Amino acid sequence: MSMDATITRAKQRMEKAVEVTRREFASIRTGRATTVLLDGIKVEAYGSTVPLVQVASMSAPEPRLLVVQPWDRSLIPDVEKAIQRSDLGLTPSNDGTVIRLPIPQLTEDRRKDLVRLVRRVAEEGRVAIRNVRRDSNEDLKKREKTKEISEDESHRLGDEIQELTDEYIAELDEALSRKEKEIMEV
Repeated sequence: MSMDATITRAKQRMEKAVEVTRREFASIRTGRATTVLLDGIKVEAYGSTVPLVQVASMSAPEPRLLVVQPWDRSLIPDVEKAIQRSDLGLTPSNDGTVIRLPIPQLTEDRRKDLVRLVRRVAEEGRVAIRNVRRDSNEDLKKREKTKEISEDESHRLGDEIQELTDEYIAELDEALSRKEKEIMEV
């Protein structure tokens, strides 16, 4: 494997860590309606467990309202149960054709809890990025030992990996500060 491939692989893995962290941020409720909140919900339908997106359409017609419209009306009770079982803290109400999910205003304590949760998720993302750095540096050391690369080349590539690490951690920190601001916004 060439050294460019080592850097490229490290970069791809770090991008993936940032993407996973952003996706987790999106699934954390902030008081604003977004269909991403419902992504993790699984529904018992037709004898199996399927993601909500496979049995219903979802929309956010207002900033504080989500609407779920199952394609098969007989699934409305199952969809409601799945939403209630989720840890979103939302109370569904239906009119026989659609399920409405009003998004309640967050309390100050709940906002602080969510900020702590978001920080923990961000730290997990940072750890994932640092693990990629560690793996890449170990790979470089092995190659240096087997004389595939020179000591100078190893140091240069190590510096490049460190720059990537710093870049992606900064990107993650920026996403964290945006999410914290969004959560604390009243």
